[in-house]
Amino acid sequence: MKTHPLVALAFLLPGCIVIGAMVLYPALKAIAISFTDFNLINPAQWVGWRNYIALWSDPFFLGALKNTLLYLVVVVPVLVVLPIFLALLVNRSIPGIRFFRAAIYLPVVTSLVISALVWKWVYEEKGLLNHFLLASGLTDDPVGFLTDPACALFSVMAVTVWSGMGYYMVIYLAGLQAIPRHLYEVAEVEGVSAWQQTLHITIPLLRPSIAVVAVMSSIGAMKVFEEVYVMTRGGPMDATKTLVFLLYESAFVEFEMGYASAIGVVLFALTGVFSLINLRLLRQKR
Repeated sequence: MKTHPLVALAFLLPGCIVIGAMVLYPALKAIAISFTDFNLINPAQWVGWRNYIALWSDPFFLGALKNTLLYLVVVVPVLVVLPIFLALLVNRSIPGIRFFRAAIYLPVVTSLVISALVWKWVYEEKGLLNHFLLASGLTDDPVGFLTDPACALFSVMAVTVWSGMGYYMVIYLAGLQAIPRHLYEVAEVEGVSAWQQTLHITIPLLRPSIAVVAVMSSIGAMKVFEEVYVMTRGGPMDATKTLVFLLYESAFVEFEMGYASAIGVVLFALTGVFSLINLRLLRQKR
């Protein structure tokens, strides 16, 4: 029995209304505000491209852009590759494997704010990590993980990787369990080693999962905020200030909504570009 198109439209309409009201309208409104000097105090005045021109002469924006791109370049490859090995490790039928899967996934369901607070304590000069380094003789002085501009951003990156590994591991685990078992059985009969099976069977058939992880981790790296806000507040010396944190400061500290909206539009464009690049690169490797 054929369904009338109006019936299908009726089912789609509530979702479309919600998406339009909660996603599309705010996005379009933000783009419009980015062309004004709206600041919650004075009436908004149309300023054209002034906010966008000001961005590229603003050292704070350029520094935040550099930090965000560095975050993307360092964190995304780790979150694409490392969870594959974790998924291969836990994709086994051995006693207690569910416990290890749950343990690796636990950081995902832990509040990121709480995780950042715990890691901030671990990173302190008198924290657990420095205590271990001093006790083992690996260093003579406490390391300023969050107070040294050269270390702070990478310390925050480590928290992002730690909190996201389990999530992407589950995606890969689902992909691994969807690979037909007979392919490995044939390879074993032919005398193919386990490493060659991983290289020529597992990785190629995991490409759809790798594409999903690459795009999602790129988006996550571009919009990192909670770790920075809780652990460093953008310091020291703006070494950990990202685009989203700068957007927050511009909007809710300085109340420059037009300027903050321009930052948001640039961030949206960059996120879309890097997502398309990831998808294109993965398609070319097929």
